[in-house]
Amino acid sequence: LHPIIKDYCLKCGRPVAPEVEFCPECRKVHREFDRGRGVFLYNNRMRQSLLHYKYYGSREYGEYYAVSICRYMERDIRVWNPDVIIPVPLHRARRRKRGYNQAQILAENLGRLLCIPVDSKSLARRKKTSPQKKLGHNERKKNLKNAFAVTPAFRPVRKVLLVDDIYTTGNTLDAAAKALKEKGVEKVYFLTCLLYTSD
Repeated sequence: LHPIIKDYCLKCGRPVAPEVEFCPECRKVHREFDRGRGVFLYNNRMRQSLLHYKYYGSREYGEYYAVSICRYMERDIRVWNPDVIIPVPLHRARRRKRGYNQAQILAENLGRLLCIPVDSKSLARRKKTSPQKKLGHNERKKNLKNAFAVTPAFRPVRKVLLVDDIYTTGNTLDAAAKALKEKGVEKVYFLTCLLYTSD
């Protein structure tokens, strides 16, 4: 396993050269989220683990990922001091097919370990988006435009920690952060199990 514990982008957490603050992507793209981290680099071993977690009902992996995130990233989380953890929601059709939201299981385990409330009702995916991995950069942005909405259940907070299983381009987390900030959230951070890099 390759936890990302040093030399990472101060915005998205991707590995960078020592002394470099931001990755090339975050230097040229405006991010809606404020800062985030992924715990493990996406490689073949972790890809298999994630497939089992997402598609084969291995929900217990959510606890392992949460423990790993706390081991390597608790200090960052305590500095961010979020009021609430919000899992990135699945569209109801996808959730119905899969039977559960892997981000929600991860968020609930993190909330329990960190004693931070978890809110799975305030953010909804109102648009059934195509899988991001099949799309080009501009298509990804368009695919996620207005994909998320804050629901009437939302109670205003200053700082939110978004949780998802994998960071690829950041567009999903950006779209979710934008919806939250439009409702008055000041800071949006994120954590993911895996961080994809094309290098």
